[in-house]
Amino acid sequence: DEPMTEQSPENPAALLRAYDEQLRRAAEVQGADVVTEEIQRQHDEQRHAFALLEEWPRDDTDGLAALWSQLRIFLELHAEAEELYFYPELVKIGTGGADAESNDEQVEDAIHDHNLLRDAIKRADAATTGSKDWWEAVVQANIANSDHMAEEERQDLADFRQQASLELRHQVGINFLRHLAASWSKPLTIEDKNPERFIADAEKAGPSGAVRAAAAQAKEQTSTRVSAHPEPSLKADDPEGDDD
Repeated sequence: DEPMTEQSPENPAALLRAYDEQLRRAAEVQGADVVTEEIQRQHDEQRHAFALLEEWPRDDTDGLAALWSQLRIFLELHAEAEELYFYPELVKIGTGGADAESNDEQVEDAIHDHNLLRDAIKRADAATTGSKDWWEAVVQANIANSDHMAEEERQDLADFRQQASLELRHQVGINFLRHLAASWSKPLTIEDKNPERFIADAEKAGPSGAVRAAAAQAKEQTSTRVSAHPEPSLKADDPEGDDD
């Protein structure tokens, strides 16, 4: 499919303030596992948003269009942030969580799921809001996203918690949140990714800024601990050479 580019609407002020507050809190918590907790929290928001669509009056097409407009942007930016910051790190350190056959399999499957979701979003956008075709595409988006979230929580997030240091999880989370907070008013491009190429590119890439920042943070914390708790002196109480 051809990539679809458009100007995304302004993020509602309340949502933007919420992201800014999350980013501020995350920056203040050294070593917090920001990324897996934030991905998990946003999954819950997405489940709630789909439920709200299902409960909305079917004859209020303006309301449905407004809800879908916000949700589709949220879904794409979430997937994009994962592909920019989370999955490249998992490619390098993952082992395959839970029932995943391998690390490559779990990452390929995640990118494939993102593509299925994007295809459903495009079908919904091409249909008349509230029509039978529109609802079928929205349901397919919900199914693709629900299946992806369950697998990601069971495999990818669990694997990253086990393999990545707290410092790396913190830095990846900061980048993840910053990207979402900064991207709502930018042009939105919905474009499928090639899973095999994605993994190959991630494997070839050098250490990311998050990895370097995490290493510096870990070094700083180690120095702070050493300064706060110096090693006991091995010097004898009696001066060397003193006679008994």
